[in-house]
Amino acid sequence: LMLLSLLVIIVPFYYIAETLVVKLANSREYIEIAIENANQIHQYIKDKTGYDIMNSIDIKKVGEWATVYTSSLLNTTVEVVTTIVTAFFILYFMLINSRAMERALEKAVPLKKSNINKIGERFRKLIIANVVGIPVVAIGQGLTVLIGYLIFGVSSPFFLFILTAMASLIPIVGGAIVYVPVSLVLLVNQDPVGAAGVLFFGFLSAGVDNILRFTFLKRIENIHPLNSVFGIILGLKVFGFIGLIFGPILISITMLLIQVYHDEFSENDKKEENDTDETEEISENIPL
Repeated sequence: LMLLSLLVIIVPFYYIAETLVVKLANSREYIEIAIENANQIHQYIKDKTGYDIMNSIDIKKVGEWATVYTSSLLNTTVEVVTTIVTAFFILYFMLINSRAMERALEKAVPLKKSNINKIGERFRKLIIANVVGIPVVAIGQGLTVLIGYLIFGVSSPFFLFILTAMASLIPIVGGAIVYVPVSLVLLVNQDPVGAAGVLFFGFLSAGVDNILRFTFLKRIENIHPLNSVFGIILGLKVFGFIGLIFGPILISITMLLIQVYHDEFSENDKKEENDTDETEEISENIPL
């Protein structure tokens, strides 16, 4: 299990890190290309609509935003690496003493056996649905758009696939923050067919997302879409990037614990009501 988790986590991170290092090594070239593309998009919009978007953009604020974002990205990277190392350290001892830890938790939790079993089963399903299901949905969306990148000759398609898959986890906007700018660049470069094609595969990825959620994810555990949306928003704010996975889990677990709390105390309330009724009935039958 340790080896499998290493392969599942470390190999993708290694590929992403290697790709980013290569891109950063040629950062000057890519910045020049990005500036050129931005200027072309600006000129294209100005020619077609007569609206100068550069007048509404504060270059100083953009620079400040880029500085803050870069610093935040570096901090998040360090946090993610630290979290992964800590998780593997804890996982090692959990695998060695798994049964002992389970028995200790069962004794420590002040709940009925049936509710403890319910929590354990739901935990298992929720973790599988979020840790496995959500990345599968993201990869499914990314692969759909990757087909468009490859067909229409977009440069660095596999790097854009990674960005699209990661962006698809973001609520509301999703992968559109990647494939829409790509299609705009193609349109500005006099390739309207390529731009329309990339947009088509981008919209198609939304359908793939819905299909996977209502088939694959629903078969594992029926998670309400609002759980995912609020979980991701909360998770990003509290945990950073890894909150994309752990945020929905926390929301789902919180709802489960509320349900268990209700089951425990509603039964106690019923018992108290029954005891009260029996006491009143006995007192009525006592002759005065």
